[in-house]
Amino acid sequence: MKKIVKRILLVVLGIVFLGTFVFLWNKSKAKQTEYEEVIPEIRTIQKKIIITGRISPRNEIALKPQISGIITEIYKETGQVVKAGEAIAKIQVIPDIAQLSNAESRLNVAQISFDQQKSEFERTSRLYKSDVLSKEEFEKAELAYQKAGEELKNAKESLEIVKSGISSSTAQYSNTLIKSTVTGMILDIPVKVGNSVIQTNNYNDGTTIASIADMRDLIFVGKVDETEVGKIKEGYEVNLIIGAMQDVKCRAVLEYISPKGVLENGATTFEIKAAVKHETDAFIRAGYSANGEIVVMQQDSVLSIPESALEFADDSVFVYIHDPKNPKEPYRKTAIEAGLSDGIYIEVKKGIGQQDKIRGKVKISELEKETGQ
Repeated sequence: MKKIVKRILLVVLGIVFLGTFVFLWNKSKAKQTEYEEVIPEIRTIQKKIIITGRISPRNEIALKPQISGIITEIYKETGQVVKAGEAIAKIQVIPDIAQLSNAESRLNVAQISFDQQKSEFERTSRLYKSDVLSKEEFEKAELAYQKAGEELKNAKESLEIVKSGISSSTAQYSNTLIKSTVTGMILDIPVKVGNSVIQTNNYNDGTTIASIADMRDLIFVGKVDETEVGKIKEGYEVNLIIGAMQDVKCRAVLEYISPKGVLENGATTFEIKAAVKHETDAFIRAGYSANGEIVVMQQDSVLSIPESALEFADDSVFVYIHDPKNPKEPYRKTAIEAGLSDGIYIEVKKGIGQQDKIRGKVKISELEKETGQ
């Protein structure tokens, strides 16, 4: 029984040893590398410049008040379209104490002056009717009386304006109503009812009541690197890819290239602007980020291969063409003349034909894909 067990163990050890030997021998054998093969194709090669930027209205208007006060009413909402002259908000004036005091004082003085001139005019009028005074004296008194009346009227209106920002005679020109100066869409109303606002003047920009723009007149604003700016000029077509609207195709026409560069993060860039063409019913919102593509060179219907199939040595470019006549060296190194590249495919001017099979990337087995080796 013991002999049988020993024999079984010896057989098992022999199998293990033989299996290990075969495994190590197979592993030590050089594997023949397999490659994917690509066939040259006829295609259009384009050299593009990619510009990052965003969509903006050409003209965005900020409405600011001509008087300071508190917002009492807001008549419109963001996103609504308004016409020039439409009221957007109303302001209640908070009178300045010093101005109010001066206006009241002016009114009191004007009232006293008016009462005095009125009495003088009435006395002069009686004397003139009695032929005691000349017509010239009467006209002087009448003129003084009229001036006093006009000053009293102005003083009353000034007090009304200081108190409420409006007078009875200037109601149609009221500054308390903030009206749109252009026709367009309201992009933002940064104030709320109850907010205090400051008037715009030479010393203060004032509070923005609303921002309005014509959303039918949009531009693409981007920046081009100094190495690329010399390749473009006004009038070039720009294909826009809007990040939030991947399915929408937009075109623009380049209309401005800044004559001065700006140094940013160690690189000099130039601002460009392109007019967006509305060729879609989709609503394009202000502030969308977008990429602009400008084709600066193009070759139509040329023989091309993937750029990854190239090999470079010194100033020469090579590919490996499949040679079925030589099984030991199945790919023959061949010099070619390369042309325009779009970063993925490259034009081949000389060296290969459309029937040739070109060595591409190394094949990866399913096991290697799964293990990542």
